[in-house]
Amino acid sequence: MKVIHVDMDQFFAAVEQRDNPELKGKPIAVGHDAERGVVSTASYEARRFGVHSAQSIQVAKRLCPQLIIVEPHFQRYKDVSAQLHEIFHDYTDLIEPISLDEAFLDVTENKRGIELGVDIAREIKQRVSETTGLTASAGVSYCKFLAKIASDWRKPDGLTVIHPDRALDFIAQLKVEKIWGVGQKTAEKMHRMGIFTGLDLRNMSLTRLTQEFGKMGQVFYNFSRGIDNRPVISEWERKSVSCEQTFESDISQNAAVTIHLYHTVLELVRRIEKNDFEGRTLTLKVKFMDFQQITRSITVDHILRTKDEILPLAKQLMKGVEYHSHPIRLLGLGVGNQKSISAQEDPRWIEMELEFEPWPET
Repeated sequence: MKVIHVDMDQFFAAVEQRDNPELKGKPIAVGHDAERGVVSTASYEARRFGVHSAQSIQVAKRLCPQLIIVEPHFQRYKDVSAQLHEIFHDYTDLIEPISLDEAFLDVTENKRGIELGVDIAREIKQRVSETTGLTASAGVSYCKFLAKIASDWRKPDGLTVIHPDRALDFIAQLKVEKIWGVGQKTAEKMHRMGIFTGLDLRNMSLTRLTQEFGKMGQVFYNFSRGIDNRPVISEWERKSVSCEQTFESDISQNAAVTIHLYHTVLELVRRIEKNDFEGRTLTLKVKFMDFQQITRSITVDHILRTKDEILPLAKQLMKGVEYHSHPIRLLGLGVGNQKSISAQEDPRWIEMELEFEPWPET
């Protein structure tokens, strides 16, 4: 298999700098400039000061006093993303979008009959630059795991190929933090185990890794050996629809919670209709002022579509949350895809996690 991973460089920030020349060369962060605002993307000029995505806007401004905060323009980003996919489809229809600004492409058999994946990647980068005025980085390898790492290797505007003959040596010198699935806490645990590089990871037995990391132990075992059999999936089934909102001030009064819950339900219904989604499990997500987070879920025997169906369940879930002495910072609702429940079953409580989608800033 020949896989290309294309990843736009500082995507939101790059679009803003392209559309407003006065921002070029300056440290900018895309996000909502508020007490609870979060950085969506930082320009490379801002990253030199330690500013990065998912960081508090207030922290970012302290790190970089001259930082320029730019409100996001999501429709512009979606328009550019559509241009990217038009280019991708000129080479293959096996495209797996990861987000607006990155995707995997399986070019083993491509529409242009180009033998080398690196030549396709080079053409795509050139066309992206000519069409959008932006730069992309690309990685080429025989599997998704290595193609993703390769695209990050020489950012920005990079192109890296990891050949099968070089894969094991390449992985051996990787820091474990670069390996997919290894977050901060997992990395800290690996360090305590004496695992700092891909080679260290490869020297661990499958038994030990599964004992320490469960199912991910098998994944880490395979990745350290350059094994990743995941195909590029061009069509996928949506598992959930969700929304969440972080409040400017923490809320703890019944009236405020009820109002925000009501509006969250309305936004969720809008997204369900937009995505024509069918699900039976409603999940409530609450993050408190001290960043402690809980989720509560209930599954029913019918599809959840309307406000009148969802709001009573949301209120029922909220009854189990103590917020009067523990104010709420963030509130989210999601509907998940549960098809196996029969009509005869009673509603049942379950614990589950959904990837919640934030509301676009307006």
